[in-house]
Amino acid sequence: MKKIVSILFVSLIVTQAVFAQNNWRSKVAPKVLIKYTEGENLDLLVQFKVKADISAAKSITSKAAKGRFVYDALRSTAHSTQKRTLQWAEKHHFQSQSFYVVNAIRLVMPSSYLEELASFDEISFVSDNGLMKFHEPVEKYTTNLRGPNGIEWGIDMINANDVWALGYRGEGVVVGGEDTGYDWTHPALQSKYRGWDGTIADHNYNWHDAIHELNPLNGDTTNNPLNNPCGLDSKVPCDDGSHGTHTMGTMIGSTLDDTIGVAPAAKWIGVRNMERGWGKPSTYIEAFEWFIAPTDLDNQNPNPDKSPDVINNSWGCPPQEGCDLSNFNIMNAVVANVKASGIVVVVSAGNSGSGCGSVDDPAAIFEESFSVGATRQNDTIANFSSRGSVTVDGSNRTKPNVSAPGVGVRSSIPGNDYAFFSGTSMAGPHVVGAVALILSAAPELKGNVDVIEDILEQTAVPKYSDQSCGGIDGSALPNNTYGYGRIDVLKAVELALLTVSSGETFLKNPSVNVFPNPVSKDLYFDVKDLKGELNIEIFDALGKIIFKSKELSSGNRLVKCELHDENHGMYFYKLTGQNLQLTGKFLKI
Repeated sequence: MKKIVSILFVSLIVTQAVFAQNNWRSKVAPKVLIKYTEGENLDLLVQFKVKADISAAKSITSKAAKGRFVYDALRSTAHSTQKRTLQWAEKHHFQSQSFYVVNAIRLVMPSSYLEELASFDEISFVSDNGLMKFHEPVEKYTTNLRGPNGIEWGIDMINANDVWALGYRGEGVVVGGEDTGYDWTHPALQSKYRGWDGTIADHNYNWHDAIHELNPLNGDTTNNPLNNPCGLDSKVPCDDGSHGTHTMGTMIGSTLDDTIGVAPAAKWIGVRNMERGWGKPSTYIEAFEWFIAPTDLDNQNPNPDKSPDVINNSWGCPPQEGCDLSNFNIMNAVVANVKASGIVVVVSAGNSGSGCGSVDDPAAIFEESFSVGATRQNDTIANFSSRGSVTVDGSNRTKPNVSAPGVGVRSSIPGNDYAFFSGTSMAGPHVVGAVALILSAAPELKGNVDVIEDILEQTAVPKYSDQSCGGIDGSALPNNTYGYGRIDVLKAVELALLTVSSGETFLKNPSVNVFPNPVSKDLYFDVKDLKGELNIEIFDALGKIIFKSKELSSGNRLVKCELHDENHGMYFYKLTGQNLQLTGKFLKI
């Protein structure tokens, strides 16, 4: 008997050893495994299991305190969990870069070490450090498309000039941008740069270059930094394209006799996160991390107190450039943590319209991103503007959040010049400028990202479409073409002032998306902007309750109802909450 037990024990040890040897593969993205089998050198993003608990940030009202709390929590978690892996990388002389905005590190190493790395217990997943690209303008104009009285048509359309007349032009607000870089000496931008006092430039805490190497997709035959007009690790703001300078101009640009920016009295800071239009998740992560706590030019002495109030992201990362389900979670976590620190994250929806489901690139697809579609001069959606719902991650999430002017937008480009571009890249900066005007009028709202976003959505001019996407009719609000509509910053500022003076948050009515219909297995209720608990009841045709659920948290909820065992036929649902009462029907097939 003792011999049998010994044999079983040895067998169990061998089985566990074999399982451990194979289990490491389940923690590695398929794309990385392919490179591993082919013996390629690997450029990786290594994610760790432990995540910082920053849930308390929601209850902190001060932006400065909120930012400091999130920074400390994220930094502490990364420091305590990454130590062994970083020491291992240093021992083998591998290139490594530690991040705290999401608990991850970048590693460049030979494929022969992958199994050893992925076997570390503290590591949750290893993904490829793929590529990303900015939302290149789809059209460029040379004709004058200004609105009445010489005001840029987009500024006039969203009523920003009417907000100026009230005395709010973005004073006391800092906007940030991560893009191809910025020509900081452009006449429309220089006086608004936070690092310029009119005489001396100080780029510490105001500029960061996340480009440390040339991107092979630019076709360079050598790794000579001179191939890029800005070089690498630039200590001075520089734009190696024109995209970034153009987007910043729409946010804050002006001269004595020419205003191109929505918030011309706001200040700006910036990061270059792409090398001539191409970046990687690691450069994206580095840029966002810097915004949580800007550093000096030596990347030392981070200070959350110098973070911006809102940031613009006019870029995306489609599958052909390295982004897929294997790394969506790490990119989503980055955006969520930045938002939790009190920064509004504005993202262009993309230029892949006009089909349903064309909002399909990070970071526009994420719940925490405030995604923006593009409208034309006649106040209708641009053909190129991407539509929801978000199907690429299975969420069926409604996107964009809002829309803004994005066709024939005149703004600054390098060389002290101006140009007309079209794209959702041009629409997003209008929303960033709108946030700056709101916070200029109501600085008490700084750091309260959900309230700011609610105000923009609630005051948007309702816009409808004959296109139905994701089970949501184009006549509904929000819809997957315009979101809640085209922004109106005058109404937004008026509501912000009312919110501050009354001390009450004016939430919009909840939006409910029920899908799929007809349903074969699982029915989903996607409820946004709920106040208080949510009660769900589902009845059969005879009135018998077959499903009942009580969801206790406010805000946004996605509830799954399993209907696998129910008979085919018509069913009815009832949703109730503090600010919700809705009934409807669906077909089970």
